[in-house]
Amino acid sequence: MSKDTDPEETFAAIAEELYGVSPAEFTDARNGYAKELKAAGDKELSDRVKVLKKPSVAAWVVNMLVRHNAEEMTQVLDLGASLRAAQADLDGDALRELTKQRRQLVAAVAGKGRVLAKELGQKLSESVQRQVEDTLHAAMIDTDAEAAVRSGMLVDPLTPSGIGSVKAASAVADHTAMGRSARPLSEVTSSAAQRPNLTVVPEIDPEERERERRREERTAAKQELRTAQADLKVAQKELKQRDKRVSDLEAAALQVNGEIDELKRRLDELDARLERLDDQLGTATEERDDAAEDVAEAQSAVEEAQAEVDRLAD
Repeated sequence: MSKDTDPEETFAAIAEELYGVSPAEFTDARNGYAKELKAAGDKELSDRVKVLKKPSVAAWVVNMLVRHNAEEMTQVLDLGASLRAAQADLDGDALRELTKQRRQLVAAVAGKGRVLAKELGQKLSESVQRQVEDTLHAAMIDTDAEAAVRSGMLVDPLTPSGIGSVKAASAVADHTAMGRSARPLSEVTSSAAQRPNLTVVPEIDPEERERERRREERTAAKQELRTAQADLKVAQKELKQRDKRVSDLEAAALQVNGEIDELKRRLDELDARLERLDDQLGTATEERDDAAEDVAEAQSAVEEAQAEVDRLAD
């Protein structure tokens, strides 16, 4: 290393190259750099390189996506920024549409990561695939996680929950990586060519990449179709249940209407009966009053007759 070379720039260049190599080459490449720096008299820089952590498989896949699929990763991170803005503005309609796009884009890019890893000789388990998806999701909802992913120097996957600047910074190779973005693969490869003992993962053949992209798009489209078909079945089942509910309620309403009609008919009958009873009551009342008058008159006659009898008896 030249005396005029900035140690931080040297460290950054070495770290970026290291996190662009295959997992199988990482340890030997890192130790080779550390040994080279120590031999050059830069023990401090050698020690910093020596403690660089080997990335997990999921972190490596994301690092490869940043280098090999820069355009798709930019779409992921840009969509994340739009999501955060919609959430901050409390724009429900935009948030729902962007959330749908997020699911589709994360699934598609994570699928590209699986294909890319296979091309680079690394088969991914389902758990690793989920970690890749979680990391992409995290980068879309948190700015620190986004910075960690952009660096291309992840050593651990990220999770969408509990994200913060401290946790995101601890998931990258070095805290200084949080302020940088990974260089294009061609630049890294060019720099690596000037440094012995390090093999950078090669660029994928463009035609093969295009074929894989189309295969991945077909796979994603088929998955979307399966999801849509499943959603349709759920919706049809729900509609059937709702139809039955409507039919049951209509039948119940008809029954109640019938009962109401019967009650109205009965009420009409009772009203007519009440009217007849009122008439009869009026007549009976008059007859009773007449009878009472007759009784009073008869009583008066009795009293008069009795008085006459009493008088004649004297």
